[in-house]
Amino acid sequence: GCPGVLAVLGLEAAAPGECELTRLLQDKLQYEMRLQYMKHYFPIDYTVQVQYEEVLRPSNITRLRNGTVSEAALRYLWFHVSSQAVLRIHEVLPEKHPSWKYTQELCQLFDALGKEYSKYRQTDVDTVVADLVKLIHSAGAESRSKAVRPKALLDNCLKVMRMLYGVPCELGSR
Repeated sequence: GCPGVLAVLGLEAAAPGECELTRLLQDKLQYEMRLQYMKHYFPIDYTVQVQYEEVLRPSNITRLRNGTVSEAALRYLWFHVSSQAVLRIHEVLPEKHPSWKYTQELCQLFDALGKEYSKYRQTDVDTVVADLVKLIHSAGAESRSKAVRPKALLDNCLKVMRMLYGVPCELGSR
């Protein structure tokens, strides 16, 4: 069959604003930048405490896709997880830290993306995703926390972003 048709059926369109912002994020999340800001500028083996639900890997997405969760809902989930992760990293940095401004810029891009997603109603989002998002923002979940390296959080952020936006937003793997 024609690949074009499949792409249209298989993926709900991402809004132009989402594509614009994910492209900017992709530029900011280039390997060299992740390496410098999230690894070299941190102590060796430095980790951030995040909730278990705040770690979103490509394998999680594949599993949810197989469970027929919509692409729009997966992007919504990715947004919540990634913006939380960036916030967690940003919160541990003093303003004079060389990575502070970088994480600040990432936070701003996610804030802008948040405006795109504020159009989503909870009801538009699959229950499984809505529940995960609730968990991420629930207070008691710290009991299930794990230590993750800042770079690993952003690596996941980028990999999953490419999975979810790569086709609808034509993100080349630059």
